[in-house]
Amino acid sequence: MNTILSIDGGGIKGIIPGMVLVEMEKRLKEKTGNPEAYIAEYFDFFAGTSTGGILTCLLLCPSKDDPKKPRFSAQEALNLYVANGPKIFYSKGVKRFFADIGWTTEKYDAKVFEKLLLDYFGDVKLSQLIKPCIITAYNIELRKAHFFRQKVAATRGDSRDFYVKDVCRATSAAPTYFSVAEIRSLAGVRYPLLDGGIFATNPSLSAFVEIKKNPEELIPTDVYILSLGTGASKKSYDSDELKDTKALFVVPALLDMMMSGATETSHFYMKQIFSFLGISDHYLRLEPRNLQSVDERLDAASPKNINKLIALADRMISQQTQVIDLVIDNLIKLKTKEL
Repeated sequence: MNTILSIDGGGIKGIIPGMVLVEMEKRLKEKTGNPEAYIAEYFDFFAGTSTGGILTCLLLCPSKDDPKKPRFSAQEALNLYVANGPKIFYSKGVKRFFADIGWTTEKYDAKVFEKLLLDYFGDVKLSQLIKPCIITAYNIELRKAHFFRQKVAATRGDSRDFYVKDVCRATSAAPTYFSVAEIRSLAGVRYPLLDGGIFATNPSLSAFVEIKKNPEELIPTDVYILSLGTGASKKSYDSDELKDTKALFVVPALLDMMMSGATETSHFYMKQIFSFLGISDHYLRLEPRNLQSVDERLDAASPKNINKLIALADRMISQQTQVIDLVIDNLIKLKTKEL
């Protein structure tokens, strides 16, 4: 049996899946009567990209007292965004203006973000995360996808192991927002990485492929995937306006369309694969279908917009309450069977 939790990228919009996780954990505690129930205990495998990669690492970070238990609750994971979003996405007016039009490499100084990651994760290693997971990034020198794998880190040692703070920095190094993350494995090998959203904003397909690494194995049908999105964008771009705009000014629009396209493509493939396998009801995706009430930019982290994102997620949770209850009931049932 494989239960998979996949969390999309989306910058400050990570508040949306973060809110869903908080609600799920709350219901798990209520339905099991266990005040110590955590999301991490009810899924077998996790996948995350960018902001989803950070949430994944927070959910799986081991407790200092018990390395088999999670250090952070879903609420504490969400609080990273709510409390620190404005600090992460802060830059002075002139720097931000020139970054917006492509005249500087990035909008934000990564030092603030890196300090925050250090505060949360310290020297925790990828291999020490309490469940298997895959977190995406992109190597700009090798021109290939890079996958951080907890299981590989645990079995192959320092050459494939990394500090979790560096994993988070790499998976969320969104082009034009943060500089390339130049990190090193514990063996000292250098990796220049960008945000995994370049190719897998929705990492559910990566997760599905990862659990079937042996070509001789049958395609698994005992897989259940919950995919949490950060909102389906309906923002349109005028072709004439883009055509007449200087290339430097088009970069933000191209990045937005690229990441949205990657998300939609992964979702389409997952639906088709699960339908072909005859298990279409084993793949579920939750995300708001309308972002008109919020500023949907990755870095729109003003207190006002953060409150709007919280309200949007709360509405979606209310609309999907029966679906969420069904997910929780199934997770509890599958967990009970294991025991």
